[in-house]
Amino acid sequence: MIPALIILGVVAFLALIVGLWVMGAYNGLVTLRNRFKNAFAQIDVQLKRRYDLIPNLVETAKGYMKHERETLDAVISARAEAQKCEVNVSADPSDPAAMQSLMQAEGKLGGVLGRLMMLTENYPDLKANENMKQLTEELTTTENKVAFARQAYNDSVMAYNTKREVFPTNIIAGMFNFKEATMFEITDAAERNAPKVSF
Repeated sequence: MIPALIILGVVAFLALIVGLWVMGAYNGLVTLRNRFKNAFAQIDVQLKRRYDLIPNLVETAKGYMKHERETLDAVISARAEAQKCEVNVSADPSDPAAMQSLMQAEGKLGGVLGRLMMLTENYPDLKANENMKQLTEELTTTENKVAFARQAYNDSVMAYNTKREVFPTNIIAGMFNFKEATMFEITDAAERNAPKVSF
């Protein structure tokens, strides 16, 4: 009878240890997942700020760049597409397809904004416009904030993905369907070069 109680006590103790480990691994994964979602929320704030600045920038440029209608329309179109993709990712930052769409849309937006900034070089009056200078400065500051927020997001995603892939936590991740998170990266090498803004 006593050996049976000892065996039962050891089994109960081992079950408790395993249960505590599963709980700790699960809670650790939840914490890291919430961290990368919060990190995306920081990107989200800066992207919305940039999306709000772009129409003002285009409106200011319109008066001077009457012959560049195609570029101005491309900027507005790329902004709308990026904004739509950003809303989808905001709903679920762990959705890889939505993140991929956002990265592509952001790359396209960055390209047309760069083209707009290059075209402003041909319009000295526009370059001298105080409103344009202020908008460009705000846009540059926002771009820097987006870059820092993106770095923090990618660091959080890396920590989460590492935790969900290492043994034995990967067993818990598989059991509770913790999906891999996608980094927010620039996919096209040409997009890695930031547009030069000089006034």
